[in-house]
Amino acid sequence: MKEYGWQSFKGLIFRNPAVVDQDPRVDDGDENTERGNWASKKEYILSMIGYAVGLGNIWRFPYLAYKNGGGAFLIPYFVMLVVVGIPLFFLESAFGQFCSQGPVNVWRAVPLIQGIGVAMVVVSVIVSIYYNVIIAYSLYYMFASMQCPLPWSGCSSCDGSNCSTTPEVSCNVSSVLVTNWTQENSSCSSIQTPSELYWDNVALQRSGGLDETGPVVWHLALCLLLSSILVTAALIRGIKSSGKVVYFTATFPYVVIVILLIRGVTLEGAKDGIEFYIGSQSNLTKLTEVQVWKDAATQTFYSLSIGWGGLMALASYNNFHNNVFKDSFVVTLTNAGTSVLAGFAIFSILGHMAHVYKTPVSKVVKEGFGLAFIAYPDALSKLPISPLWSILFFFMLLTVGLDSQFAGIEVITTCLLDAFPTVFKSKHALLTVTLCSILYLLGLPCVTRAGIYWVTLIDQFVASWVLLFLVLLEIIAISYIYGGNRFIKDIEMMIGMKTSTFWLWWRACWFFITPCIVVFLLISSLVYFEPPNYGGIPYPDWGMTLGWCMIAFVLMWIPVVAGYKLIKAKGNPWKRLKSLCSPSEEWHPYLDVHRGERYSEERCYRRNNSKNKAEVNLNVISSSWL
Repeated sequence: MKEYGWQSFKGLIFRNPAVVDQDPRVDDGDENTERGNWASKKEYILSMIGYAVGLGNIWRFPYLAYKNGGGAFLIPYFVMLVVVGIPLFFLESAFGQFCSQGPVNVWRAVPLIQGIGVAMVVVSVIVSIYYNVIIAYSLYYMFASMQCPLPWSGCSSCDGSNCSTTPEVSCNVSSVLVTNWTQENSSCSSIQTPSELYWDNVALQRSGGLDETGPVVWHLALCLLLSSILVTAALIRGIKSSGKVVYFTATFPYVVIVILLIRGVTLEGAKDGIEFYIGSQSNLTKLTEVQVWKDAATQTFYSLSIGWGGLMALASYNNFHNNVFKDSFVVTLTNAGTSVLAGFAIFSILGHMAHVYKTPVSKVVKEGFGLAFIAYPDALSKLPISPLWSILFFFMLLTVGLDSQFAGIEVITTCLLDAFPTVFKSKHALLTVTLCSILYLLGLPCVTRAGIYWVTLIDQFVASWVLLFLVLLEIIAISYIYGGNRFIKDIEMMIGMKTSTFWLWWRACWFFITPCIVVFLLISSLVYFEPPNYGGIPYPDWGMTLGWCMIAFVLMWIPVVAGYKLIKAKGNPWKRLKSLCSPSEEWHPYLDVHRGERYSEERCYRRNNSKNKAEVNLNVISSSWL
């Protein structure tokens, strides 16, 4: 029996040459027998929800709502969802579904800027490194919660005299954010709460700065290894295996949020927390502040994972006639609802924590790491049966993080499989194992004693305004170079003909409203850019230089790819530029049966033939002039 199991595993990783053409992503019932499709519509929707609903929905949105006027913040948030979030989500999903290709090959539509797709893949690689580390943090805290009392529930003898259970004398030294989130650091005294001390001294074993690397923190390295193994196992057969996993990982967080919400609203002080979050403390005058609208747009943009390439990659496995328009509304509205619901669960328990400490809710509210690994664990430690609630909370963070990581890895593997189908077609499992192993090794610097500084550095530079720049180029390329009207005709080939009135709003967004908002966000992000720091500790000059080098490494692929294609193209410079701004011959629906008259081989032949005749005529005319 053991021998059979080993042979099966070997057969999965190193396939028999006799079945070398077999692709593990493809089942007999798939419409696309070369790339494969989702086993069902449910798996696609759950995967997209799991990708869109990330850690920001839980530890970023509630704080933003509290900070920007409470319930009043919902007005700009949903306005930005309508004018930025849904249009961009719909655009990227439809773009990937139409040609059934990942974020690199979709740019056969505009070959000149195919470097955008390469840049998206590079961003996914870099972000996957530190996102895996955040999953490792969640795993460690989940395991640490399996003891009573919780290890951060009180001061221990090893904490010394700088530990106090009274938050009024402590300060926030760990309010650092993930995915382009503003940091709030103050000059701090040496007094810290038990949860802060546990986070800094036990979990992270944090050093004094980026230049004090120190040894690897082995309990985090082991949790990082476990995280990599979980991701590898879920993606071993691509969407065929991850599509089954998301039935649990995409739905379980909602179960936990509801449980925590029910428990939270029954606690003393919960009402105060909810009032601060979205109740009578709402301040409508905040709507006159530009920063509130900027925060709403930024949160919408990042929470939907726009610009990472994941939406295109996941949508590329849909059936051609899938109603991507309807799916975009389902996913985006679910994402927004999750943010609001999570806020109630978070603030109800923070309200109870403030009641226990007899301090205002504003004194205990944090965001990012400060909320997930300091404030909320501290609040949970005050509840009866605290280990149970803590395990549930960190298991929820684990599943939310895994879903986002699945899509990030899928972006990379999809692009490699699309680029080298003959090489990797039958080696999907080996490719996944190799990729996750490399990401694990690259993540080891992030689990040293200076690891949190690396995580913050990567987040602040790579997962920031760079994505805004990529999305701006993306929407300009599709709307103005490829042609927004041509793109609408492509969508109608998938979902059926629509009236001109139906497309009026989408044209307004894609041609004008959405690009203008993205430009505003990009300019404001650059103008108000602040050098990152963690816990008030600034980064050394070489660390800042490294951050800008990471940005250069992401963006350099746009001019490099464009330059390469211009060199390889034929004709004079203007002719080369014009040809690279037109769709290539490979741009069409993947299967012949879906190409119709617009993309039929005969029409493509006539078009290319007319181009060749025009070129001959131009050459004859130019020769006669000479």
